[in-house]
Amino acid sequence: MKRFLKTVARTVFVLFLLLNVVVAFHAYKFTHFYDNGFMTVKAQADKTGWDKIKEILFGINAVKQKNTVATDSTFNTVYLQTKEDLKLEGWYLQTDSAVGTVCLFHGHGGTKSGVNTEAEEFRKLGYNTLLIDFRAHGNSQGNKCTIGYNEAEDVKLAYDFIKNKGEKNIVLWGISMGASTITKAIKDYKLLPSKVILEMPFSTIEDAVMGRVKMMGLPAQPISTLLTFWGGAENGFWAFSMKPQEYVKEISCPVLLQWGRNDPRVTKGEEDVMFANIQSANKKFVIFENSGHESLCKSETAKWVNEISGFLK
Repeated sequence: MKRFLKTVARTVFVLFLLLNVVVAFHAYKFTHFYDNGFMTVKAQADKTGWDKIKEILFGINAVKQKNTVATDSTFNTVYLQTKEDLKLEGWYLQTDSAVGTVCLFHGHGGTKSGVNTEAEEFRKLGYNTLLIDFRAHGNSQGNKCTIGYNEAEDVKLAYDFIKNKGEKNIVLWGISMGASTITKAIKDYKLLPSKVILEMPFSTIEDAVMGRVKMMGLPAQPISTLLTFWGGAENGFWAFSMKPQEYVKEISCPVLLQWGRNDPRVTKGEEDVMFANIQSANKKFVIFENSGHESLCKSETAKWVNEISGFLK
């Protein structure tokens, strides 16, 4: 009987060790984006059986998405430098008789061109806009993404860039990871924007990972906890401390929180906690009934414009 129990214990230990090895590889791939040409990424139709097995065991290589908007003379390309000496690329667009400036921040794996539709609507409302590629995204340098932890500095750099222009009315807008990163930047750097607009922010990194794991059809636990641990350990930070639901307590200005009813990644429970923790007396939570984890501006344009314009007024 003792021999049997020892065999079972060894088997469980080996399986747990193997699970950690596989999860560690996936965590690394989830937090890294490669420049075009640096890593070969095959089209789905060209993948062999071995290619698919390697993806299951070691994760999928992700190449930085390209910015797809054709720029013209109205786009002023700007560059911001991080403490790690990474160059971030942004687009600064001005509007005649502007009433303020909106800084826009995209989600995980996205680009600044992906939020250009929102930027266009803000400009129609009379605002200048600044769109930034987070580090490891789009045309910005770097390959490591910490899901908002280090990217909080990117938000600060964008905020400071606009503040140094003498702007008094600075609005911060973000979607998904971009929204959650805004909350950390406000906490870490004591930013004082005039207003904040958060669209479908995750409440903790572990919740964000859990949402992704569920979408893959995998058991939420223990995979989510292991992915969170390894994602942080590999990138030099304690991921479990990344809690936007706590950071929002530092926001004192008016806040608009928006979320899609059909969101498969971020739950209403997460957003309820976020909203309850916002200390500002001027706050509003809007649910988009026909949207998921996507651009609310594109999916329900009229409602989005109405809510945004009303909030900004």
